Amino acid sequence: MVDSGGASMIEVGTKLTERIFWIDRALLKQYADASGDQNPIHQDEAFAKSVGLPDVIAHGMLTMALVAKFVTDWSGGSASMKEFSGRFTKPVIVPAGAQVDLTVNGIVVEVDEQTVRLELTATSNGIKVLGMSKALTFYS
Repeated sequence: MVDSGGASMIEVGTKLTERIFWIDRALLKQYADASGDQNPIHQDEAFAKSVGLPDVIAHGMLTMALVAKFVTDWSGGSASMKEFSGRFTKPVIVPAGAQVDLTVNGIVVEVDEQTVRLELTATSNGIKVLGMSKALTFYS
């Protein structure tokens, strides 16, 4: 991120390049199988609606993992992540036969000799799905 040879410096206010992750029912099934989270709200439309949801929803931890991937891809890998947090504000709704976006943005809010603090935004279909999302990454 920071280069002693005079390359670009990371500064407060630097905006990270927006990234869109596409989520569909196949990804939800893959995540359920990999994580062991077989809760039917993530796979069964009738069940999801019976408990008051508008449709099947993405796993919260899948949403968090994709936002974390946004950060670690930018910062140089998973070893660079020191802290990561966020609050779920709305679910990512995944209708049958559709791909829905998880659009992630970030901005640098603090820089010191070893770390960069980011504020993150995650939306789906224009609706904020994570609030108070932040990350702290190392750099050399």
